[in-house]
Amino acid sequence: MQSVKITTVGASSGVILTKEIMAHLKVKKGDTLYLTETADGGYRLTPYNPEFVRQMELADEIMHDDREVLRALAK
Repeated sequence: MQSVKITTVGASSGVILTKEIMAHLKVKKGDTLYLTETADGGYRLTPYNPEFVRQMELADEIMHDDREVLRALAK
């Protein structure tokens, strides 16, 4: 487990991530990270947008279920 420290950034607060944490998350300065609430009341930090993942899963389902309609529209 790694710890991070909350620091002041202008009029806001921020968290400093070490090079190791950023490498593990595969992110760089300027990337967006997402906090999602977990069942135990904590938070999960991830570089993957859970809403985008949900939308892509829905799109996959629609493309599979309606592939004949989509094939006809592509002509």
